[in-house]
Amino acid sequence: MEVEPREVECPRSAADVDLFGPGAPRHWYAAYHILHAEAPVVRLPGEGLTPDRDAFILTRHADISRVVKDWSRFPPTLDLLVAQVIQSGKLPTEMPDLDAMVQSIVTLRPTQALWRAHRQELTDPWVGPGASRHAAMITAHADALIDAWGARTRIDFVKAFARPLPQRTMASLLGFPLEDVPQLEIWGQAQVMSYVFGRGHNNILTEEQKAEKFRLLAGFSDYVREKVREKRARPADDMISWLTQVHYQALDRKLTDDEINGVVYAMVIGGLETTQYAIAEQARLIDEHPGLFERLKADRGLIRPFIEEAMRLRSPTQGLSTRITSRDEVFSGVEVPAGSTLHLRWAAANIDPLAFEEPDMLKLDRKAVTRHLAFSAGPRVCPGAGLSRLEQTIAWNRLLDRLDGFSASPDNRYPYQPGIMLGLLELLLDIRPAQGAAQ
Repeated sequence: MEVEPREVECPRSAADVDLFGPGAPRHWYAAYHILHAEAPVVRLPGEGLTPDRDAFILTRHADISRVVKDWSRFPPTLDLLVAQVIQSGKLPTEMPDLDAMVQSIVTLRPTQALWRAHRQELTDPWVGPGASRHAAMITAHADALIDAWGARTRIDFVKAFARPLPQRTMASLLGFPLEDVPQLEIWGQAQVMSYVFGRGHNNILTEEQKAEKFRLLAGFSDYVREKVREKRARPADDMISWLTQVHYQALDRKLTDDEINGVVYAMVIGGLETTQYAIAEQARLIDEHPGLFERLKADRGLIRPFIEEAMRLRSPTQGLSTRITSRDEVFSGVEVPAGSTLHLRWAAANIDPLAFEEPDMLKLDRKAVTRHLAFSAGPRVCPGAGLSRLEQTIAWNRLLDRLDGFSASPDNRYPYQPGIMLGLLELLLDIRPAQGAAQ
């Protein structure tokens, strides 16, 4: 009989730290403080891209900032995969182990210059600086979700608001019917399966898990292709319709159906989970800080710094193994050979005492409040950061308008999903609807 792995216990020293084992999310922040004090760079022997290479966990803000801002010196692991595909001479669509996003990267943005063009031309108008166009739509979704609470005074905030708001927003943005959101949620979970159930810092799935992931994603690809055909024939005011019509100046041509499929894949994988977890953790922080709800309700100018501080303190994506050293390096006094994998622990960097004064404090007057790395930084900063910030801002404006307060139920167990996301799965709130609130 297979024995369930033992859950990680709260570490007392760097030797006890395990960021990837079962139950690790409950102890991440205790571990980060220990690593900052004792081992800001952790070597993982034999866990590089090949068994003869090592991986290294970076936890200092300065180290991680240096990496993410220098694409050439610290190339993304994804660049190596794209180069292998190109060198193989095969069409990306002929390689069954590549998801739609990677397939589209091979043809649309295989270089740094094309990556920038892709962002500027294809995603910024919808989820970057152009995200403000969605304000009315997001507000309507937030209000509809709050309306659905009816006379209830206790809700599961994750199920009733934090999860469905980004789901509905992304569906509307792309041009999917809202009735398809439950199925889209299944496909979205398949996209992030490796980040939830994958083993170790490389997020390795079993063969059975990989087969299930690609089986589900085949259904998503079929769904998107059908929508692309519909939008080509009858364009509407949504991102997929726009992608069927746009002339991609960087390559001087229109996009293929497969390329649009890849862009949509990237939108879904980046646009659901992180915003959900950010909003849920913000609710926890408000509950943990008496008087904060009232302070935000009275001064809406504090919402922006609150959101930034919350993402710094409770980063949705805790870390990813995304970069390789192209030459020998030194991080925080530790020598790291060329060809090593770097696991960038953004959440640890965001509470680094060398970078932030009183790093564990929620300070709404903190200077340079956006210095955190919750969205990474540099040329590959999250392209959907603008949309996520807009969703969070609208969410809290409407919640502050429609509620007089809330508190966490004593029945809460605070369950977190496994993996590398700070993913709260349930949050029971006792809510106090505002008297005469605008509906």
